[in-house]
Amino acid sequence: MGSALTTIGLPVALGIIMLGLGLSLTLADFARVLKQPKAVIIALLCQLILLPAICFGLVLLFELPPVLAVGMMMLAASPGGTTANLYSHLFRGDIALNISLTAVNSVVAVITLPLITNFAIAYFQPFDDQLGLQWAKALEVFAIVLLPVALGMLIRRLAPKFAEGMDKPVRIASVVILIVVIGGAVASNWSLLVANFTQLALITVLFCVISLAIGFLVPRLLRVGRRQAIATSFEIGIHNATLAIVIAQSVLGSVELSLPAAVYGVLMFFVAFGFGFLIRDRSEPADSASAPTRAS
Repeated sequence: MGSALTTIGLPVALGIIMLGLGLSLTLADFARVLKQPKAVIIALLCQLILLPAICFGLVLLFELPPVLAVGMMMLAASPGGTTANLYSHLFRGDIALNISLTAVNSVVAVITLPLITNFAIAYFQPFDDQLGLQWAKALEVFAIVLLPVALGMLIRRLAPKFAEGMDKPVRIASVVILIVVIGGAVASNWSLLVANFTQLALITVLFCVISLAIGFLVPRLLRVGRRQAIATSFEIGIHNATLAIVIAQSVLGSVELSLPAAVYGVLMFFVAFGFGFLIRDRSEPADSASAPTRAS
């Protein structure tokens, strides 16, 4: 895909999304990790080790073509999306924990995403002339993920009232731009998407269900509180498909690599919504349970 809509529009859309994330973060969100180390460590181990291993097994089981296999592994390596905060709010999870996990995941992903992607490319060898995410491209991942977040946090630090006022407009703008850009990308590659949708639908739905279940059941088995487990479930189960799409198309220059994330990005909304009703905490009133406890 060489159109300006995707080569420029997708990174810009993701940049605005990550800027919006930064506007909602403070250093206290990173410090809060120390107050809930057990939940955070369990969530990170599940997301960074367990899920990529499970995804690798699913890819081999479904015998996906190499390029789609790498796309699935890239999706598995992507951190939780900001949508996880919304789902955690709807189903009475610990939103403060979600915010902290999103902050930490965004930093860790700069290292783990290129590593897992390079492993997948080396194993499945989808390209004859491409070795993977080398240093220059890894720096692009850093720029795409962290720089907008850092800028948003700096704005919040220097002008908290402005950041608070811009939070909603930036969220709206990011959604609108993202819909336009992805809509254009889908339209220009409709035949390619349709041709692979059936092949990818089952594995992406299964991976989403497994991710959500692991994110909830593993913390609960290790005696993490229910609201915290709900938060980790959505943080682990809702991957940042937009990030995977941007890296696939803008950094690695492959539309096919982005197909698993594109299919997952549509289906996971319905899967996560249904799963939320199964794990919802019904023990507390909605207002008290969903109110964020984070520091401003």
